[in-house]
Amino acid sequence: MKILIVDDEKGIREVIKEYCLLENYEVIEAENGIEAIEKVKENNIDIIVLDIMMPKLDGYSALKEIKQIKNVPVILLSARKEEFDKLMGFNLGTDDYLTKPFSPRELIARIKAILKRTNNETDEFILDTLKIDFKGHTVSIDNQEIKLTPKEYELLSYFIKNPNIALSREQLLSKIWGYDFFGDDRTIDTHIKMLRNNLKQYRNLIVTVRGMGYKFESKK
Repeated sequence: MKILIVDDEKGIREVIKEYCLLENYEVIEAENGIEAIEKVKENNIDIIVLDIMMPKLDGYSALKEIKQIKNVPVILLSARKEEFDKLMGFNLGTDDYLTKPFSPRELIARIKAILKRTNNETDEFILDTLKIDFKGHTVSIDNQEIKLTPKEYELLSYFIKNPNIALSREQLLSKIWGYDFFGDDRTIDTHIKMLRNNLKQYRNLIVTVRGMGYKFESKK
């Protein structure tokens, strides 16, 4: 597995690198957002650990551009603990958010959890003209690929793998983000709304379960 570590503080990069090497991960480094984008273009990166506060190009801006290049998992690092900053990251497509100072062991655990989720996805799901390619991380309708954010894709994948099961907002936050999210669980409602809009004629497959959450009503 190839990990890109992006932080303008060399000491932080070195610590993360040391723990990643102990797990036999291949490590690539960048010290700002511009370098990070170039590294993504040049390498087949499996996951990115990305600091937010950096010179030249901040983490939020880099994240936005990276997601346009490749749908690669990203963990944001930040000294900011405010809910607004976390929601900003999630809305831009980050897979996780860790505040500084952090435990390197916890970071490695989160890296492993994300890689496990992405690597376990196989085969495909087809329902009429709706097709999800789990290996390629693509979704298409009428043979036209539709663009989903990473969180929208993960939500759809989780729904499909758990059909006709009522899932609470808390369950979805825990499963998709991989840990207990302490912010407003209405972020799930926002992501579901965007996902339904992108699913077009298949939007009604995701059903609201009043007073609880949502479920995927599959005909299969």
